[in-house]
Amino acid sequence: MSHSHTPDAAQPRRSLHLNVNMLSSGFLPSAWRYADSRPDAFIDIDHYLQIARTAERGKLDALFLADQVSIADRIDLRPINALEPTVLLAALSTATTHIGLIGTASTTYSDPYNLARRFASLDHISHGRVAWNIVTSSDAAASHNFGLNGPLAHTTRYERAAEFVDVVKALWHSWEADALVGDKATGRFADPAKIHAIDHKGTFLDVRGPLNVPRTPQGRPLLVQAGGSGDGRALAARHADAVFSASQSLEEAIAYAHDLRQRAQTFGRDPGSIVVLPGLTTIIGGTVEEAERRKRDLLDLLDIDYAISRLSGVLGIDPSRLHPDRELPDDIPLPQDGGHTFFHATLAQARAHRYTFRQLVYALAGGTGHRVVTGTPEQIADDIEHWFKAGAADGFNLMPDVLPSGLTAFVDGVVPLLQQRGLFRQDYAETTLRERFGLPVPG
Repeated sequence: MSHSHTPDAAQPRRSLHLNVNMLSSGFLPSAWRYADSRPDAFIDIDHYLQIARTAERGKLDALFLADQVSIADRIDLRPINALEPTVLLAALSTATTHIGLIGTASTTYSDPYNLARRFASLDHISHGRVAWNIVTSSDAAASHNFGLNGPLAHTTRYERAAEFVDVVKALWHSWEADALVGDKATGRFADPAKIHAIDHKGTFLDVRGPLNVPRTPQGRPLLVQAGGSGDGRALAARHADAVFSASQSLEEAIAYAHDLRQRAQTFGRDPGSIVVLPGLTTIIGGTVEEAERRKRDLLDLLDIDYAISRLSGVLGIDPSRLHPDRELPDDIPLPQDGGHTFFHATLAQARAHRYTFRQLVYALAGGTGHRVVTGTPEQIADDIEHWFKAGAADGFNLMPDVLPSGLTAFVDGVVPLLQQRGLFRQDYAETTLRERFGLPVPG
């Protein structure tokens, strides 16, 4: 299951991958209220530039931008992902030189030609540092912004997504590598015989092509996916170069990675070529007490009614059924059309520890399903090393509690420890994100 940057070695050494998820003010819903936070940071380019430069100083693999195409959260209580990812990443690409740029875009409400063109443009602008995080949209609010009366059914969403990704890939490959001639002497600019229409007519989409952007520095942008449901895993196994997961326990993470690699093999893919990156929230302090105090301070700023409504939304049950000081009800069915990834992760955490609702909110740090590690840089580094060596993760999608301070604490405290242990790069060796993930250029 290893992938490597040293193909000539007899037994290639795995390399740890770390991305930072740029969640506006930070992972915790109350992060914007923290002492050193700015409420307007979520729409301020300087805030994102600071995160990007800190991440690049720490030699992280990539910046990751999540997205929503509606106000899907309590705007009265917290900031949201407001800026369009490819626009923001274009700005960040010119202020950085090495770090990867991963942007989220939904297959449910996008047009494949526009999306293929945007990400191909971004790959050119950044000299080959771009990945598209493929998502489907399940919230009702988003559907109303695109002329629909409600979200598509779960299965339909994924059927459309599978076709959508095929079309985008075909568009990215519609120019052969040597289609651009640029011969001044003969006056021949491009070879039309090497630029192909894709002539796609499918169940959901009808796209002629070709793309009007030549083949990109990486061959095509990388594909990232975050599916926890059966449909999501199937999509990831077929297409994803990297997968963001939401595993709460080591055993669950190992099982998830194993399942994904087995599925990839059935599609004729090298199972070791998929980079599995669970989400990891870090709350860091100089001492254990400092870290716990930071977590408590942040949770004291959190509205408990908001936490109840947020988790009830993830679990797909009526908020009135959640009592702060009781365990979750026994009979919680899988939501029909909601997201399955965080449903499973949240429920697993609650059941494993028999948490009351209030304890669950504390354990998840006010979040919905991602693993939270609170402690000193040494403890965080130990945890990362343990998961990495056990084969539960090829790295992590980091979600610092507060941005930028939580990322700075990670880069200054945890990264040097990982470097000393020989787990993480001392410097950037590769130029493209594809090379950094140890992946071949597609033919």
